[in-house]
Amino acid sequence: MKFAKRMDRFGEGIFSSLLEVKRRKEAAGEQVIDLSVGTPNIPPAPHIREALCRAAADEKNYVYAINDQKALLEAVALWYKRRYGVELDPSSEICSLLGSQEGLSHIALSIVDEGETVLVPDPCYPVFADGPLIAGAKLFYMPQKKENGYIIQLKDIPEDVARAAKLLVVSYPNNPTTALAPDSFYEELIDFARRYEIIVLHDNAYSELVFDGRKAGSFLRFPGAKEVGVEFNSLSKTYGLAGARIGFCVGNPEVVSHLKLLKSNMDYGMFLPIQQAAIAAVTGDQSCVETTRKAYERRRNVLCDSFSSIGWQMDRSQATMFVWARIPQGFAGSQEFVMELVEKAGVMVTPGSAFGPSGEGFVRLALVQDEDVIHEAVKAVEESGILNR
Repeated sequence: MKFAKRMDRFGEGIFSSLLEVKRRKEAAGEQVIDLSVGTPNIPPAPHIREALCRAAADEKNYVYAINDQKALLEAVALWYKRRYGVELDPSSEICSLLGSQEGLSHIALSIVDEGETVLVPDPCYPVFADGPLIAGAKLFYMPQKKENGYIIQLKDIPEDVARAAKLLVVSYPNNPTTALAPDSFYEELIDFARRYEIIVLHDNAYSELVFDGRKAGSFLRFPGAKEVGVEFNSLSKTYGLAGARIGFCVGNPEVVSHLKLLKSNMDYGMFLPIQQAAIAAVTGDQSCVETTRKAYERRRNVLCDSFSSIGWQMDRSQATMFVWARIPQGFAGSQEFVMELVEKAGVMVTPGSAFGPSGEGFVRLALVQDEDVIHEAVKAVEESGILNR
């Protein structure tokens, strides 16, 4: 058998590799506390689940969706107006996604041709780079360095690279570094995109998971943003709907229309009961959002403070459902540390190297376990002796 050469651009996803280690250890009767994958364990609020169940019980809802329901598009527009102060035209500036991951893996196909340049953060959520690679793009990594507060320094991008770039992907609050960007960054980003005629994609999946009284909004609230790009948003973390796969691309109508055209040749739209759940989520009682945020903030406090108390120093994350931490001294790299951590302590985290070259030397820990389980993880790491190496 012969397969596509494009597959040579990819190795096995890090999360698949970690899952295999987890299965092996559990098959041997060993406990594994998984802090690697950002899979929320906080379920959707009752009113969202009820909307989904009602719609799923209706036999008429098992046809192809084909297009987004008008009610869904109007609900998203109202959500963006209420939450972010952004006006959206439901008919031309909103497109549903079967989860942000689906949109991120496909949108480059509608923007870049083989060999064209895409600017991606480093470190970054893997699909930010993998999506453009599927389209045959050439990647240029924009470093996010601790000394700069993990904010991309657009001025450091070489002139020839900027002129060649077709698409720029950025995301704050940031996964994996957890950083927030100041308003000045977005203003500079819009000017940069205008100057070099680059389309901007801002992923805004974590705007509600912001801690210590901080606030995050939408890239589209800045003047000129809608002229240069779009924003992806997701209901996975905010509303606990990760498995339902609900996301949206909103903003520039040309970018949205091209993505809609591409998707019309790839899928049959979002399952109608899931559209109803999405409507209930963004239009219903929003107290569940604050409840979820507080739960993640408490978990962050327990995880960071407890690990720091046993000698693995961690800064409290500003936002997201993750913690970004330097590996302890004595390890050659993040992959080595992660494998030794799971083998000796039964605690699984993600190596920073999985997120790009600048991620080496760090690991990402997901706040996806209850507080008592986090305490168990800390105890297991302390007793393993791995920090005394």
